[in-house]
Amino acid sequence: MNTNESPFGPVIYSYTRKQALADGFQVDVTKTAQEAGIRFSVFITRTAFDAYVTVPPNVSGQDEAGRLWDIVWMLRFAILRAHGHTDRLPVALYVRNDNRAPRLVKLIASCGPLDMDDPQPAITIMMPDED
Repeated sequence: MNTNESPFGPVIYSYTRKQALADGFQVDVTKTAQEAGIRFSVFITRTAFDAYVTVPPNVSGQDEAGRLWDIVWMLRFAILRAHGHTDRLPVALYVRNDNRAPRLVKLIASCGPLDMDDPQPAITIMMPDED
């Protein structure tokens, strides 16, 4: 066996972050995250984006920029509150998806490599049941 070979064999299939961005399964929100003081690249899954950034029809007093800011700002506080080293953090915030009172929603922030060929750290915000 060649010492450079994986003990698990060759990769059969991989789906890169670049592909996920191109396919619309993730959204790059790094610029907003940088404005909030986060130094890593930050992405949000399409499911979380559609659920909590996109403003539902007929909901007053909401805009996507403000809703995205709320998520990124609460991510910042989750990072600041984290104790020790972890690659997954809970992120909780209140979101108003109708014209009634906001409700508490919970997301997960996961830190890992930016992409298959780029090991620099990046954060992905997702729904709790996403991976």
